[in-house]
Amino acid sequence: MIYDLIIVGGGPGGIASAVEASIFKLNNVLLIEKGENHSQTIRKYYKDSKRVDKIYNKQEIDLKGNVEFFDGTKETTLEYFEELLDNDTITSIYNTEVDRVVKQDDDTFKVMTPKGEYSSKNVIVTIGRMGKPNKPSYKIPGSIKTVINHNPYDCRGSEKILVVGGGDSAVEYACQLTVDNDITLAIREEKFSRANEVNEEMVIRYDQEERLRIRYSADIESIEGFDNRVKVNYKNGFCTMYDRIIYAIGGTTPIGFLQKSGIEMDEKSHPIFDDNYETSVKGLYIAGDIVFKKGGSIAMAINHAYDVMKHIVANND
Repeated sequence: MIYDLIIVGGGPGGIASAVEASIFKLNNVLLIEKGENHSQTIRKYYKDSKRVDKIYNKQEIDLKGNVEFFDGTKETTLEYFEELLDNDTITSIYNTEVDRVVKQDDDTFKVMTPKGEYSSKNVIVTIGRMGKPNKPSYKIPGSIKTVINHNPYDCRGSEKILVVGGGDSAVEYACQLTVDNDITLAIREEKFSRANEVNEEMVIRYDQEERLRIRYSADIESIEGFDNRVKVNYKNGFCTMYDRIIYAIGGTTPIGFLQKSGIEMDEKSHPIFDDNYETSVKGLYIAGDIVFKKGGSIAMAINHAYDVMKHIVANND
């Protein structure tokens, strides 16, 4: 069986790609997701009732295609995406990680997974970055890895916690945990540059009310373990003990997967693509977070899906 389109990744970009494909009359679409359900980043890294905004990083995006998107919460966004995938032309496979995509001599693709191979005329890769969170450059001792996290869900309460990062997730984790923990938020910059205005105002207010403390220009040199606690050594010579560290410093482009799939990379290991998001492999596209060097928004990913589908259909015609 040869699918009209295979989509690798079940986040917003992948879901929008599947919906646009159906609207553009590609009636044989397969979506493959390594998690147990779609929208894993939202499910795993967004706290309950977290705001999900159309506007990202103070940039308002005009939607181009057939998928609507509005401000909402984690729950309403997941419900909306679930409704979009309730389509007879879209087949979804979960708990399946794609190893690589291979271009065949007949210009079709083989999508290789541990559960089998799938063939398609076109492939869109919409793998997000948060599936592989960024790690700090310094070493994390094995003895304290149980108290080193990338989200707040292992926190037990009554802990002294350092949250590292200056984006929306870091700010929201820090504010959320102030209910029954002693929280410090460490950012490397002199001021917030990546959090949206609402979150920035909230965390500054929390700091002024002494519900948490913000360490600006906080550059960490190293960390050490002492009796399941973490000693944080800052480059300015200060050190502080914490019960737990939460790193919310973004995610990493899946370089290995892209290289195995034959996609050319630039000198900074970023995938090369044209104005239609087609990579160096004809018929193999990327969309969503991996298009951007610092990540993008749900609205941007939805627009990518529309642009890619227009190009696929135009080439088929």
